[in-house]
Amino acid sequence: MKMVGAQLGVLRRAAGFTQRTLAERALVDEETIASIEQGRRPLKEDFAELLDQVLDSKGVLSAALDHMPEVDLFPRWAEEFIDLEREALALSSYQDQVLPGLLQTDAYARAVFQNEVPTLTEDEIEQRVAARIARQEILHSKEPPTASFIFSESILMDRLGSDEVYVEQLRGLRKWAGLPGVTLQIMPLGRNFHAGLAGPFILIETPDHQRIAYVEGQRRGWLIADPDEVSILERKYAMLRTQALNPEETKRMLDRLLGEQ
Repeated sequence: MKMVGAQLGVLRRAAGFTQRTLAERALVDEETIASIEQGRRPLKEDFAELLDQVLDSKGVLSAALDHMPEVDLFPRWAEEFIDLEREALALSSYQDQVLPGLLQTDAYARAVFQNEVPTLTEDEIEQRVAARIARQEILHSKEPPTASFIFSESILMDRLGSDEVYVEQLRGLRKWAGLPGVTLQIMPLGRNFHAGLAGPFILIETPDHQRIAYVEGQRRGWLIADPDEVSILERKYAMLRTQALNPEETKRMLDRLLGEQ
């Protein structure tokens, strides 16, 4: 991503554009151009074609994208989900193994990728961390989605990376918990009923009010648009919200965990 971003910066300057004027011509936010140039957001194929036209760059960006190493791109099965996530009106995420990507610190995300099997190279890890952190921009946008996150207390018992990474991540969660429009709930251990035993999932409401679900396995993910299937997951999520600690109880648990350090 950094390589293509750097090429975009060179082509933009050569064509006499600032990031702002290019964004205006391409009908996107200035931050979108800046994020791509800095390697924090992947350049999509259709947008590369548009920029090649605006910059009169003779297909350079499209060609660079076609020949980019696969690690620089999101897996193709995840691209549509990430596009939906970026435009979502509402997001609801339940996780039971690792924290949601939208809530991870750089160091925590790096520790997650360091546990990949087969082992990733350092460059691959850093590229994936940058891509994951870039996705968090949606929670700071001018019109952020309404976001609800439920995650198992067992996740907070692991100390991926180190004790320092753990404490930094707890502080990050406590900060997210105070952000308007973002709700965090911890599913405590020891419950005698649990609506999420079948595994993690994410619910998305699109700008045209379509409801989509996303589930992810070991090697790929699936988007679910069938209304009956989405309805089942929505009911599961509604039950999980009643079983988990409420947002204020969650904040108190995070404060307690931070106080124990």
